[in-house]
Amino acid sequence: MFRSAGYATAHIGKWHLGSGAGHKPLDHGFDYSFGFMGGCIDNYTHFFYWAGPNRHDLWENNRRVRLPGRYFPDLMIEKAEAWIGAHRDQPFFMYFAMNMPHYPYQGEEKWLQHYRSLPYPRNLYAAFVSTLDERVQQLVKYLEDTGLRDRTIIVYQSDNGHSIEERAHYGGGSSGPYRGAKFSLFEGGIRLPAIISWPGHLPEGQVRTQVAHACDWMPTLAELCGVSLPKAELTGRSLGAVLRSDSAPSPHEVLQWRLGEQWAVRQGPWKLLHDPNDPGSAQKPQLFEKHWFLANVETDLGERTNLATQQPEIVNRLRKLEPH
Repeated sequence: MFRSAGYATAHIGKWHLGSGAGHKPLDHGFDYSFGFMGGCIDNYTHFFYWAGPNRHDLWENNRRVRLPGRYFPDLMIEKAEAWIGAHRDQPFFMYFAMNMPHYPYQGEEKWLQHYRSLPYPRNLYAAFVSTLDERVQQLVKYLEDTGLRDRTIIVYQSDNGHSIEERAHYGGGSSGPYRGAKFSLFEGGIRLPAIISWPGHLPEGQVRTQVAHACDWMPTLAELCGVSLPKAELTGRSLGAVLRSDSAPSPHEVLQWRLGEQWAVRQGPWKLLHDPNDPGSAQKPQLFEKHWFLANVETDLGERTNLATQQPEIVNRLRKLEPH
């Protein structure tokens, strides 16, 4: 979409959207790509390491690059600054996908020392998050120093809840008041913060609570940049009105999710889950008819009470909205 509109385009960091022929970044509208194709890498060896045979996974424009010992977050910053500097005089779009705080937890030593009084594995996670924060600050400062900040929209968001896998030391992150974690369709697995910033054009220091989805960023950015959307059916809806007003309605009447045998649908305050997974919980969710969990996520943020037996009509209505 952006390349068709005359933008220079770059992917830097994690891809994880396919590594076979026709599925790499250069096949999907990016002029430049630097990063790894799988789910994560060791930040020093650049190997995808847990599901053998272990393999090296660091690429630049489809060519393998070997930079052993170089800290991957620093490589990302170097490549991003160099690319932006080379394209500063034209419109550009960059997908900058940090691997932090995804495992392996490899925060800088100074942050490991800073958080040494925290319990394990919270200390490892916190150090990695602060390492991430510092790199984001570095990239934003580069935009400021080059006079590009006020002309650049920044979207910052996560993609799923924290991991409690063995590789993540069984935790370190937190879902706060929400139930669930990564691999769950309870709110702790899918309800995540996001930030958008465009100085002088969008409100600053404000919070929006309307329901939105990650796929909404594509039409939102198209609207803000005056770029034409492709002629295809899109799931996402522009958040332009929501960004400008906290009273604007959500663009979604219904939201749907599917993950393996799990699926969920939300309509208004009501959320129905089918065969929900609750990783890390010592108590499995009590399901109606062995499959269903119904919650009012406006009055029960933690999805602790299953209302399916009390609200069978709502269950039946939402079951008809099963995602396919």
